[in-house]
Order: sequence, then structure tokens, then C-alpha cells
Amino acid sequence: MSARRAMTTEDKVQELQRTLYRAAKAEPGRRFHALYDKVLRRDVMERAWEQVRRNGGAAGIDRITISAVEEYGIDRLLDELSSDLQEERYRPLPARRVFIPKPGTQEKRPLSIPAVRDRIVQGALKLVIEPVFEADFSPVSFGFRPKKAAHDALQVLLDESFRSNRWVVESDIANCFEAIPHDRLMSAVEERICDRKVLKLIRALLRAGVMEGTTVRHAVTGTPQGGVISPLLCNVYLNRLDREWETAPCGRLVRYADDLVVMCASRRQAEQALQRLTAILGDFGLEPKAAKTRIVHLEEEGEGFDFLGFEHRLVRSKNRGGGKPFVFLARWPSRRAKQHARDRIRALTARSRLLVPLEVVVQDVNAFLRGWAGYFRIGNSTRTFDKISRFAVDRICIFIGKLHRRGTRYGWAVFRSSPIRLGLINLHGFVVAPRPNMAWRALVAEHRR
Repeated sequence: MSARRAMTTEDKVQELQRTLYRAAKAEPGRRFHALYDKVLRRDVMERAWEQVRRNGGAAGIDRITISAVEEYGIDRLLDELSSDLQEERYRPLPARRVFIPKPGTQEKRPLSIPAVRDRIVQGALKLVIEPVFEADFSPVSFGFRPKKAAHDALQVLLDESFRSNRWVVESDIANCFEAIPHDRLMSAVEERICDRKVLKLIRALLRAGVMEGTTVRHAVTGTPQGGVISPLLCNVYLNRLDREWETAPCGRLVRYADDLVVMCASRRQAEQALQRLTAILGDFGLEPKAAKTRIVHLEEEGEGFDFLGFEHRLVRSKNRGGGKPFVFLARWPSRRAKQHARDRIRALTARSRLLVPLEVVVQDVNAFLRGWAGYFRIGNSTRTFDKISRFAVDRICIFIGKLHRRGTRYGWAVFRSSPIRLGLINLHGFVVAPRPNMAWRALVAEHRR
């Protein structure tokens, strides 16, 4: 597809989404009955494919990769999928179950990898139904939503702390993606959608199951983590929690998918919030994860809490330039996030990569640092960034020493002799410090200027 055609396709899909969103927003009680034909639209299918291709990912149980699909022919595959969907012959394959390590822990997270063809169908379905549900979602929800980001949620924490709401309930939902009951999830979906074919397609995707080894398991709960549509379905179900909470809030709830924080003004309110949160989750067949649920009182030199990869602590500003010091909620990469960065840099500069050209190793390290720092730069991360930068330099120097069968001192000599640090980026000056009641996007734009 040409760039011009891709742009035209994107514009058409966006216009469709805007139309559906406006209709859903204008009529909160409306149930949509004519959506299936929109899933089959060629521009929607093409847009779904572009998103699947851009996101990459491994093959499903059929072992068909994205490159194999491109060789087969995109138009040919989309024609077949459209025909199968039109005649209701489409049957999703079970997702391939793998377990990936959680950074900084010994735990492993189950990940379900659908086949590429199923990812395209899920993507097309998501493009059509997401605007309908987005019109209903609560402002306390930030995860996996268009025009929302983790830093929007983090800004709420900073603002609430500035308002002296410094009793924090932190928790996450135990096995959330695996525990959501299918019947209750479909009930939540049917609040907005009555298109029989769309509902049948969603049920088929939920019931497709997962394959572990040679065994296929079909569960009556869960929307497998790793599916294109799973985050949306999770938000659809948990929107019930958000709505129930807003009927009698005990503090400010901030939810990012299955991660939860409640900012409260007192210990009593925090205890009430935790009790109410546990009760609401129980009503929906869910429960908070005991190991990650606690109440924290934010105070100077006291304990903090982790949320969305950051460690949050209450600190006093340094008296620079004669200004009056003030107390604020600072954040920097958590211990787990820092360990993940070190582990990744270590892997990219490992002895097993000595046959890879040095410039390629440096490019790989730079690519990781840009992505990692791009997220953590909006925080009070200067000291951490300096440490990670030094670690990256150390690892490159060790790699050079091994490459030439000489010591690290030789690697340092080579590195210092390069006027451009061998092309390795430096994270110094990369940080943007957030401020209470100031839009973080505006601060980033100001920093760029």
C-alpha cells in the first residue's frame, strides 16, 4: 500500500471512529445494533493490518509470521478474512501461551500470542467498538486508552499530594486478565452493543482458548493477556468498578488497567477506601493481590510506593537561588526499573555478541536507552540517569576489551579517544521535572524549545 493510500485509509477510519464516539456520547443509553458491517470494511481491515505489522510480535500456534503473511499477500489474506467473517465461517485459533519474566523478580507473566490473522480480526473489531465504550469510560481510568498516557495518571498523584492527600492505598487486581468472568464481561459489553454478529465474534475470541505445550485449555474466565482486544475488554469490565466507586468515593481513585492507587486525606479514609475497594472487587468476582496491597503514609524521609514503574516519595526541595523550600511528591525509576535497564544493557553487550560489529552494539544500546529514558525522563530522575549512563559506558568499554582480547582499561582508552563517545548517547540533561497542577505535555514541549 502506498503512503498516500495508507493516509487516506487512516483518515477514513478516524472519521468512522469520531462518528461512533459522538453518537455514543450523545446517547448514553443507546445500544448499537449495526456494527458488524463496519468491522468488515476494507479500510478498517487495512488499518488493523497496519497496526499489527507495526507492532510486530511472534507467530501464533500456526507458526505463520508477519513476514510470511507479506509473502502470501496482504490483499489476499484480507479478502479471505473478510469472506470468512461475512459468511460467519471465521473461527479463531487458540493463542500460544508463553511465560515471560517480570523485570526485577523471579515471577513470570503468562502471555498469550494469537495468530497474525486473529490479531488482524481483533484489531478491526477494536477499531470499531472502542469509540462506543470510550464515550462511557471514567476519567479515573488511564490505561490503554486513546489520548491517555501513564504520565496523565502520574500527574494526578502529584496534584493530589500537593493538596495534602498523602495517605495512599496501593494495590493491583490479582490475575485480572485471567479472572474476569466471561458471562459478566459479556453483560457489560451488551450494555452498549446488541449487534448479534459482533457479540458472537467477541464470544468466539474469548472461547478460543490457549495452547500450553500440546494442550489446549478453554476457560470460562479471562481475556488472555497479549490479545489485541484484551486491554479494551478489561477496561469495559473494570469500568463498572470505576462507576461504582464514583457513587461514594473514599479518596481519589487512579486506575491504570489492573493497577490501582487511591489518594486519601487521612488514615481513616484510607482504611475505608481499602475496605470498599475490596468489597467492590469481590462483587465483580475479583480480588486485590495481597502481596501488593497496603496503605502508605507519605511523609518526609518516610516510606514511598511504586506505581507505573516509578518510585514515589515525599521530599523537600533544595534551597537554591534563595527560594523557599517546599515539600513535593518526587518520582524516579523504581528499583525494578533500574534493574531491568542494567540487565538489558548487560545482555546487549554480552560476550555472546562479540561477532556483532561494535557500531551495531552501540546502536542497540542507544535504541534501548532512548525508549527507557523517553518514559522515565518525566520525573526527578537525574541521578538515576547519570548512573545508568555510566553503566552503559562501563559495559561498552568491557565489550571493547573483550573484542580485542585485552582488558577493560584498553576499552576505556578507545572510548575516551573518540570525540563522539563512539556514538553512545548521554542521558545528561534529558530529564523534565514535573510540577503540581501543570500539564506535563506542556513542560515537555517547553523543554524541547
